[in-house]
Amino acid sequence: MKLKRNFYLRPTVKVAKDLIGKFLVRNCRGPSTGLRAGKIYQAMITETEAYHGFSDKACHGHKSRTKRNEVMFLHGGFAYVYIIYGIYHCLNLTTGDKDVPSAVLIRGLDFPNADGPGKLCKAFKITKENCNGLDVTGDTLYVEDRGIKPKIEATKRIGIDYAEECRDWLWRFKKI
Repeated sequence: MKLKRNFYLRPTVKVAKDLIGKFLVRNCRGPSTGLRAGKIYQAMITETEAYHGFSDKACHGHKSRTKRNEVMFLHGGFAYVYIIYGIYHCLNLTTGDKDVPSAVLIRGLDFPNADGPGKLCKAFKITKENCNGLDVTGDTLYVEDRGIKPKIEATKRIGIDYAEECRDWLWRFKKI
């Protein structure tokens, strides 16, 4: 069953944890995508990280709203895709209320060559150009609940040493 808007309107950390075991689905329809028409990619989400609000120094929107992070300020249920190191795309799903920067980074999928945010975007043909700002309750990019409830481990987020005390928050969730 496709997740509805109310799933994403909840607290960011709760959404991040609850996404583990759900299935990310990317429906690549039509020639405008530059992909094979009708190809559907789908895999279980195995790792996420939460980023929430103005007090989270690791959150892209903690200082201000910019052109790059504008989507992060939408209410829950939109794809926020950005580029790191100038080459890797990263997929986030917005959460919570409008005007509060909140999103969950999808870090891993149970899919070949999708064991990291950049690799999963490459495997699923997700780019800033074709997915940033998409409503994830639509038909192009969405998440399904197939009733799987895996065991989950909470750990510190990765690669945010600059975030001072926020780097120690246990906001990374992984299927074990």
